[in-house]
This record gives sequence, C-alpha cells and structure tokens, in this order.
Amino acid sequence: MRDLLLQCAGLATIAVALIHGILGETKVFARARIEPERLRALLRLVWQTSTVAWIGGGVLLIATPWMASEPARHWIVITMACVFGFAAFANAWATRGRHFGWMALGAAVAMAIAGY
Repeated sequence: MRDLLLQCAGLATIAVALIHGILGETKVFARARIEPERLRALLRLVWQTSTVAWIGGGVLLIATPWMASEPARHWIVITMACVFGFAAFANAWATRGRHFGWMALGAAVAMAIAGY
C-alpha cells in the first residue's frame, strides 16, 4: 500500500507540474508585459524550470518502490516532501489560499509521507 501511495504522489505531482506549465504559458505569460524583452524569456524559462523539476521529482517518487535501498527511499521522500511542501506553502501564502495548486501539491506531500 505504501508503494502505491508513493506512486500516486508521483503521478499527482506530474499532473500538477503539467498544469502549472500549461497555465503559465497560456494564462500568465500570454497577458504579462515584461520589459526588457530578454527578461521575458528569462522569466519564462525560470517558470518552466520548476515544471521540469516537479516532473523529475514525480518520476523519482514513482520509481522509488523499485529501488532496493531504504536510504534512497528515505531521502527521495523527505527531499520531495520538502520541495513540494515549500511550493505548496508559497502558493497558499502568495494567493491567500485562492489557488488550487497548493491543495494539489499538499495532497502529493501527504501521500508521499504516508507512503514513506
């Protein structure tokens, strides 16, 4: 059961990351006016860096049950829970709880910790 929870946490994280990336491109950057133009590209890439990092974390959570190492399981879960937990907290604080992203990442953190 705990392996399934880790894998669900990984899938949830990947889903959140993909939604984050798509909404960033279609809603945020479609309307944003950023000057100078070279900063627009930089901000876009920084935004998508978190998308790629969250996908990587999700893949690690999915793969963790097949690793024959308890220390690897421990550090992957703890590290990803901290990363996603911070992102959830920052999202909730910045949007005053009005954005679903913090709840989705919070659920992924809860599943990962339960699967630990």
